[in-house]
Amino acid sequence: MRLLHTSDWHVGRTFHGADLLADQDAVLTHLAELVERESVDVVVVAGDLYDRAVPSADAVRVATGALTRLRRAGAELVLTPGNHDSAARLGAFGEFAESGGLHLRTAVDDLDRPVLLHDAHGPVAIYGIPYLEPDTARHSLGVPDARGHTGVLTEAMRRVTADLATRPSSTRSVVAAHAFVTGGAGSESERTIAVGGVEQVPGSVFDGADYVALGHLHGPQRLAEHLRYSGSPVAYSFSETARKAVWLVDLDADGLAGVRRRDLPVPRELATVRGRLDDLLESAEHDALVECYLSVTLTDQVRPVDAMRKLRERFPHTLHLEWEPEGGRSTVLRYSDAVRGRSDREIAATFLTDCRGAAPGEREDELLTRALEHAGRAPAGGEEAR
Repeated sequence: MRLLHTSDWHVGRTFHGADLLADQDAVLTHLAELVERESVDVVVVAGDLYDRAVPSADAVRVATGALTRLRRAGAELVLTPGNHDSAARLGAFGEFAESGGLHLRTAVDDLDRPVLLHDAHGPVAIYGIPYLEPDTARHSLGVPDARGHTGVLTEAMRRVTADLATRPSSTRSVVAAHAFVTGGAGSESERTIAVGGVEQVPGSVFDGADYVALGHLHGPQRLAEHLRYSGSPVAYSFSETARKAVWLVDLDADGLAGVRRRDLPVPRELATVRGRLDDLLESAEHDALVECYLSVTLTDQVRPVDAMRKLRERFPHTLHLEWEPEGGRSTVLRYSDAVRGRSDREIAATFLTDCRGAAPGEREDELLTRALEHAGRAPAGGEEAR
């Protein structure tokens, strides 16, 4: 049997305000093509189908379309919710969906009820462990003294192992789970699932399964031959520069026969660049960045005015902008120290200097004086009121 392991679609998520639905739809369409080309039998989505508990209508349309294409390509579908999904909403009409090849494992009570499929070597049991919030899951699982993610996942896997022991000895097992396993490398775009400062669980929790399809971390990675993250199909932060991928998992009569990586297309490359605004706008060496999602760090000594608009005239997909002047900014004082013994005029001028990296010019001086006069903080002639 051949499985495709994917996760963390986060359909509906934006990237620094940019709508990613078209990018997500394109990559998920590629997944369906991959399923057909590689004769995949089962697609396992290990959590975070959506980016929020109540997705928009457009996000539902994109996700539904992707699942439909995967099913038409010939694969059974097994889904579990992550920490972004609403388990109750995702699992609605699950019993009806199962008859059409979409198997939803969203409830704690169902985590030891496998999706049973068969190949030439016998049965394959696919267990879906939904994201378990420790404070609520430990009561649902009947282990009120369980501590953190490790405690509730240990109980979940105990139930999975107990069910597997009742199956024929030829049964191979796959577990889909949404968790932060020790040894995994995070990125800037995952939402923390820390409980009491601890969010990681040891990989040994999942011992006994032939393959564990993990979700939550957004980079594809191998923790052990049978224990892997597929990562998200699209980048959701500028820290995710590594190529996105999915895993093709083959099972034979003895269990795990092999795992192969398949890279995914990149709808739009990510890039970061730093330098002076004029150099970025004029230098030909930056021509290759015009079509990239771009994060820019400006190093001008004085903060440029209207920098984002100017950057987007040349780089229309600039999404993130920071200002870090060469040599660093001046030391920032506590407010009480910064204003002690200074007039309103001096405080306002210092504020402008701190924001822009340069003192106000003559015209700005005039405007500042008029503004203070209008506010009743300085008399005509510029002398500070006492």
